[in-house]
Amino acid sequence: MVPARQSGFGHRPAELRFWRRWVGAALDKGAVTPFYLFSAEPIRAALERLDLLQRALPVPVRHWLSCKTQPVPPLLRWWRRQGRPIEVVSEFEYHAARAAGFPTDLILLNGPAKHRWLPQVAAPGLRVNFDSPNELAALLPLARRLDWRCGVRVRTREEFDPEFPAVPTQFGFDFAGAVAALRRLRRARVRIETIHFHLRTNVASASVYARAVEEVVAVCRAAAFTPRFLDCGGGLPPAHTRSRSGRRFGAGFALERLARVLRRGVLALPGLEELWLENGRFLSAGAGALVVTVLDAKRGGRWRQLICDGGRTLHALVSLWEEHELLPVPARRGPTVPTVVYGPTCMAFDQLARRWMPAGIRPGDGLVWFEAGAYHLAWETRFSHGTAAVWWHEEDRLWPARPAESFGGAWRRWRPDPPGKKR
Repeated sequence: MVPARQSGFGHRPAELRFWRRWVGAALDKGAVTPFYLFSAEPIRAALERLDLLQRALPVPVRHWLSCKTQPVPPLLRWWRRQGRPIEVVSEFEYHAARAAGFPTDLILLNGPAKHRWLPQVAAPGLRVNFDSPNELAALLPLARRLDWRCGVRVRTREEFDPEFPAVPTQFGFDFAGAVAALRRLRRARVRIETIHFHLRTNVASASVYARAVEEVVAVCRAAAFTPRFLDCGGGLPPAHTRSRSGRRFGAGFALERLARVLRRGVLALPGLEELWLENGRFLSAGAGALVVTVLDAKRGGRWRQLICDGGRTLHALVSLWEEHELLPVPARRGPTVPTVVYGPTCMAFDQLARRWMPAGIRPGDGLVWFEAGAYHLAWETRFSHGTAAVWWHEEDRLWPARPAESFGGAWRRWRPDPPGKKR
């Protein structure tokens, strides 16, 4: 059977129709650009893809929602209704999880410097992965008194910043530190259940996980520790994004190969009860779109320049290092010309895309920037503008989840005069 023809970024026609349909529905309901449209349905589809891992493993796979990746309250509530757990890395995220109805045993606390804020919200039975010796020392009395379910994050040799590969990240314990931390937790007679690692975003191949898992298994053996849970973090690349050089991030990644890697890790840890994953971008990137309107069009040398009401500075920081599908609404056919798509801010930095696009795109047309579901809200700015509206889609329901920020709403956040001063 001949597969359906894909778009230039790998989207199937059904995916393109899905977004055109619901973007159109939001516009029909009065949505004003710029706005984000997020949907639960692509997340459901991504979870189904990850079912391949469950079929290959002899233990259950538990998926934790990475709160920081798409901090949208309707998503948190949708995820909770399915009985799934959430991973948080800050006090704000912890309060968001509690406000969305997650019980403490379905909240996993990761991230650095938790000892700065966690004592103020400490509750019995929390799941906490420790990140440093100082954090462990500060929180250990609470962990013992409140019967926390504890773990240790290992900084494997595969965890580094790709821009500075010679410099380790600031997260977790090195090999010797992880062994020492596990021994200290055992001496303190707290519940130690989890060994954790996280690599980075857009991991290039399953072999990277293979080396990291081997290192984590070696830590457990050196510490004579039998974990109940192996937490492999996230990092799986989403399907439809490219680097600025044109390389598909997910092109060399095979879930079948990852399944074999994880199976070996599970079998190397006798007594393991579950494998945990915290994939943010893989689940959420394709679950969002940014919709903008072309405000102006002009020439700049050989380039056609489209000025829009949304762009990189306000809404799409990842466009600095990624290329995403960008479709005009309505569809425009005919000759293409070299085009730069700009946002509305007074910065040359504010470029959403540089590529060949239809010459027929004109002011008043919409543009849909795909894969806007991962970190876009976390990185949005108010550079001379207010934050954009957010729409949420779930099954056949569509509603405005957050209004666009008004000037009055933004201005009232400030205290322009000292307390008590009379105007």
